This record gives sequence, C-alpha cells and structure tokens, in this order.
Amino acid sequence: MELIELNELTPSQKEEVIELWNREYPAKISLTGLTEFDLYLNSLLEPKHLVLLDAKQAIKGWLTYFFREGGQWFAILLDSSLQGQGWGTRILDLAKEKTNELHGWVIPDDGELKLNGEVYTSPLGFYVKNQFVIHPDIQSIKKDTLSIKISWQKHR
Repeated sequence: MELIELNELTPSQKEEVIELWNREYPAKISLTGLTEFDLYLNSLLEPKHLVLLDAKQAIKGWLTYFFREGGQWFAILLDSSLQGQGWGTRILDLAKEKTNELHGWVIPDDGELKLNGEVYTSPLGFYVKNQFVIHPDIQSIKKDTLSIKISWQKHR
C-alpha cells in the first residue's frame, strides 16, 4: 500500500472514489455520478487529497481536507476490506501532520443500509480512538441522514 497526497484527482481517480463512496457509505447519501461529485469537490475551499493505493494503483482509501467555516474540515473513506488494519489511522495521522485541526461529520448510528444491502456500521468508535471529540449536540441532516460533528485539535 502507498499513501500519497494530491492537489487534484484525475477523472479516473474521481470515478474510483465515487465507487468507494457508494460501496462504503449508506445508500441514502450515495453519489449519482461524476457531476454530483464534482459539485461536492468544487464546494470545498483549497482541498488536498490523501489517497491510499494498492499494488495495482487502485484507490482503497481517500481523505480530503479543506477549509470551511473558518476551520480545517475533512471527509474520509476506507475500503471495508482494510478496516481494522490501521490504514484509517495512518491516513488520519498524515492529515493531522499537515493541519492543526480537523472537523468532520459522522453518522452516529448503525443500521442504515448500503447500496449492496449490507448494514452500515458507524465509525464513531474509530474517531474516539483517534482522539476526536464528539459533539452530539451539533447535528446536520442531509439526504434524510443524521450526522454529528467531530473535531480534533493539535496539542500545542
């Protein structure tokens, strides 16, 4: 596995991230295609991308960090076949090296269905393990899916 940082994703890399997104996130927040993903990416201020590549250069993990609301925010995806092996922490640690803070949204509950019919498992415990603070009182609802805010700050 190789972890690299990119300023932009190529069209084929975007397609791979869309496939990963639609495989790992609940069906309610799936992406319809490149146009919708480009709209999302274009809404981000100064995004950087960290991608985890396998031996065939296929994307197995993706993290983007960007500016929003006066802070550094992020979104992350990891192929479920790699979850529990430390790769998510490695990607997050690299983002933490490059930033002083990270804010994000997490779906706090298990039970949503993925497009493939499998049950989505909330990564809330993963974020707690990685020193994120959970803000259950700060919520967002998009596409009928509840998320709560999480944040991490570098100790000075």
